[in-house]
Amino acid sequence: MRGFELEMLLKQSRLLRQSFQGSLKEQDLALRTSTTLYIGNLSFYTSEDQLYELFNRAGEVKRVIMGLDRFKKSPCGFCFVIYYTRADTENAVRFLNRTMLDGRMIRVDYDAGFVEGRQYGRGKHGGQVRDEYREQYDPDRGGFGRIYQDRELKTNYV
Repeated sequence: MRGFELEMLLKQSRLLRQSFQGSLKEQDLALRTSTTLYIGNLSFYTSEDQLYELFNRAGEVKRVIMGLDRFKKSPCGFCFVIYYTRADTENAVRFLNRTMLDGRMIRVDYDAGFVEGRQYGRGKHGGQVRDEYREQYDPDRGGFGRIYQDRELKTNYV
């Protein structure tokens, strides 16, 4: 991958992992060498098998870790893909970012490395934070956002 492309993708990745345990320099090094990817905007119905099939096109996948609702333990629209080599990781970002999967344009981004516990959604209701505030109905990601639903219920019963 050319230096400029890598720099742009690494800048994009820095925004994702604010909870990284270490200095910015350590995080930068981890992003530059990691074989882990964060995959976002998945349908809640996308299967692990579908992800293996798609991401094996860029290189041999070591592991797929599905993102789960913290309370329901059901898929909540993201995952981590771990490759054996950095070259395969870079190919996946280059060729699979913004790919359509299950009718959704997925986001493929470098990740500093998977740590147990990160597979669970961080939202107040157990899923992803971004899904809690969604005001448009999205059947592939659980309908309306939970905060929007709660607000609508209060409005209708006041």
